[in-house]
Amino acid sequence: MQLSNQKILIAGGGSGMGLALASRCIEAGAEVIIAGRREDRLRQAREALGNPAGLHIAAVDITREDQVAALFAGIGGLDHIVSTAADIEGAYRLLPGLDLNAAQRVVDSKLFGPLLLAKHGAPGLAVSGSMSFVSGIAAYRPAPRGSVVAAVNAALEGLVRALAIELAPIRVNAVSPGWVDTEIWGQVAGDRKAETLAAMAERLPVGRIGHPDDIADAIFFLMGNGFTTGTTLHVEGGHRLA
Repeated sequence: MQLSNQKILIAGGGSGMGLALASRCIEAGAEVIIAGRREDRLRQAREALGNPAGLHIAAVDITREDQVAALFAGIGGLDHIVSTAADIEGAYRLLPGLDLNAAQRVVDSKLFGPLLLAKHGAPGLAVSGSMSFVSGIAAYRPAPRGSVVAAVNAALEGLVRALAIELAPIRVNAVSPGWVDTEIWGQVAGDRKAETLAAMAERLPVGRIGHPDDIADAIFFLMGNGFTTGTTLHVEGGHRLA
């Protein structure tokens, strides 16, 4: 797929899956804006990609409606909107130790953030364009300590289906990753990250953990396939079967 003359916003594009997608889109000829809360991190991401002319950064908190509205007022029309953003710090806890503030941050970043991107981004989005959001395997294979993340991922997929109807013909989809080797696992598993991921790799039918590029490929497909909307694309190495 070639993306020449197309303009794409990637919230969460400063690292992990979002950064991998930004690289793919730049290679395909798109103009890309990566957005996130930390400008220093966005600058580092741009440097990591070689400071391409078609890559721009935007410091914004997608959980703040005033900032989201200002973002879209400043960048003009778009062809695609993507959010890989997630704030899960402190969210993986058993119920007795659950911090509601941490839970609220998950809801804000993974549910209300996409909702605000849709609310303020849809008016300037090409009718042939798309929105893609990232849910996750926890909605299908929940585990102890993961109740908040499981609930939010499931809610996001419900939102995607509703938006696909309300915003049609704009296409709205979700990608549901399995276990992907990103820095988030440092928060989830701490010093046991490598051991934890290796154990899961042995369980999965594909025999390995996911990489950010795997998820970027899936989002790239959803951006380009004009006959897919209201869908959750599972990219999880067979985790739902294991």
